[in-house]
Amino acid sequence: MFGSVVGGYMPHGDLRVLWQPLEFLIILGAALGGFVISNPKEVTMATGKHLGRLLKSSPYSKQDYVELLCLQFSLFKLAKSKGALALEAHIENPEDSTIFTNYPVFMKNHDASDFLCDTLRLITMGTENPHELEAMMDEDIESRKHEAHAVAHAVGALGEGLPAFGIVAAVLGVIVTMGSISEPPEVLGMLIGGALVGTFFGILMSYGLVAPMGAYLGFYCEAEFKYLECMRSGILAHVQGYAPAISVEFARKTLSGHDRPSFIELEDATAELAPA
Repeated sequence: MFGSVVGGYMPHGDLRVLWQPLEFLIILGAALGGFVISNPKEVTMATGKHLGRLLKSSPYSKQDYVELLCLQFSLFKLAKSKGALALEAHIENPEDSTIFTNYPVFMKNHDASDFLCDTLRLITMGTENPHELEAMMDEDIESRKHEAHAVAHAVGALGEGLPAFGIVAAVLGVIVTMGSISEPPEVLGMLIGGALVGTFFGILMSYGLVAPMGAYLGFYCEAEFKYLECMRSGILAHVQGYAPAISVEFARKTLSGHDRPSFIELEDATAELAPA
């Protein structure tokens, strides 16, 4: 993106004109200040952490989903053979569980672990109505999703505001230029060109960098919550009385094509599991 813009400018323009550090200070400083003012502390603090996601292609791989489906299969099989109460020892202390400790990727995801254990805990306490359980899980996922999307929305709003801050910098540059109106055309031309860099920089940073970053963070959040939705579908199928193999098939069907293991791949993976 930067290569195309600068490369298209270089044959006829002077790169030195684009170097306007005071314009950059006005635009980026004002944008940062507006970002801090418009967002709660939790969102501001979480933004730095979330920006690391820009370097990742996806939160989970196909193998991570195979692991998740195998975990669900093991839990559902235990509940079917020994009753729902047999899950208590595992969901109360998943770090010491002989089942959970076999799935390291899942155990690193504290949100997913809390979601699964809390939901299974309700089942062991007697919550058997699939519709009530579905409503509860939907509300839980929606609440978590709203919180996670706050950073993406904040970055997107920052991108939308950058062109306006670019205009602010350009107007200030014009004010400076008007104070030198008696200078020769060569000097005025450089001053006006420097002022217009503010508009250029604000628009470029907005539509070329910051707004796309916000959009990508939004897509990443959606992909991240597919993990919870996969668990949700498996749990609902289990509560409705389906066999473990069928329950995890319901869960598998929620996954996108590039993340979804085939029926045979999942069958082979669950066949290799040791008894709980």
